[in-house]
Amino acid sequence: MQKMTEGQMSETFINSAFLALSGGFQDAYTYNVREGVFSNAQTGNVVLMSQHFMVGDWRGALRYLLPIFAFVLGVVVSEGIEARFRYARKLHWRQSVLLIEIGILAMVGFIPTGFNMLATGLVSFACAMQVQAFRTVDGYSYASTMCIGNLRSGTVALSSYLRERKREQLERAANYFGVILFFALGAGLGGNISLRYGISTIWFCVACLFISFCLMAVRVKEQ
Repeated sequence: MQKMTEGQMSETFINSAFLALSGGFQDAYTYNVREGVFSNAQTGNVVLMSQHFMVGDWRGALRYLLPIFAFVLGVVVSEGIEARFRYARKLHWRQSVLLIEIGILAMVGFIPTGFNMLATGLVSFACAMQVQAFRTVDGYSYASTMCIGNLRSGTVALSSYLRERKREQLERAANYFGVILFFALGAGLGGNISLRYGISTIWFCVACLFISFCLMAVRVKEQ
């Protein structure tokens, strides 16, 4: 029986579940303990930034503008890692991205609340690297740190299944809604745990990402 390659493992649902769990947790964490700023939901940051700009609250607007820029930079860095190390043999480039993300989030857990802008920017940077690196689940495009695209794609797949009754359409819908479920679970945990235990709870995401890293590493050894 042919073993699944590491590249395929990075796109499996189980791996995506841990990434989505971390993604939801990150958003709830920064919103609840880092001054109401989203790390992943940049649409929300744009809305809040614009609102503050319109009333002349430049400092408040900057609080939302920084994570937007950090997100853009994270995409650029992740894309550069893929371009340079796409065919690396010892360590898959997606695992390299995870190691960087793990290091950043581990550091965020030590940053005091007096430096919330820095902490949120770092989380947004890490989030963007994850979004850029992990873009497919079982061959279908998805996002592990936000819901709107997954919700649309899952609904389209479900609608197609109800009309055509093709099993692969139902499986696709299940993947999308499953990722949303894990994202929501992560957000719920992040909201409640971070409010109770504070800034160090971001290390929950470190644990989730380390599991994801290990899943890919184990698959490499099984080749």
